[in-house]
Amino acid sequence: MIKKKDNARKYRSRLSAAIHETAAGLHRIGLMNKATMREFDASCLTAVEPLSAKDIIAIRKRAGVSQGVFAHYLNVKPKLISEWERGEKRPSGPSLKLLSIVKSKGLDAIA
Repeated sequence: MIKKKDNARKYRSRLSAAIHETAAGLHRIGLMNKATMREFDASCLTAVEPLSAKDIIAIRKRAGVSQGVFAHYLNVKPKLISEWERGEKRPSGPSLKLLSIVKSKGLDAIA
């Protein structure tokens, strides 16, 4: 990941950083309005999609951690991880967002 010097944002690649810097410049000089800049910023966020029990198991196993350790990273009870992995419950809200980040960037992204 690339770290932008002026505001400490992280980007997936140098290209992403350059595109965002260009958009921010267009906004600063008045060629991109505030609403468009907000939409652009939102499009740069990690996508949140529903995850199945199999998806959650795969994410955890790829991270190489137990349910208890995974729960600690996500700040939830180990029982909840078990319920997600058995399909009894589905993650939502902040938990789903964290799982999506771990899925796309790995466990170190939330460590």
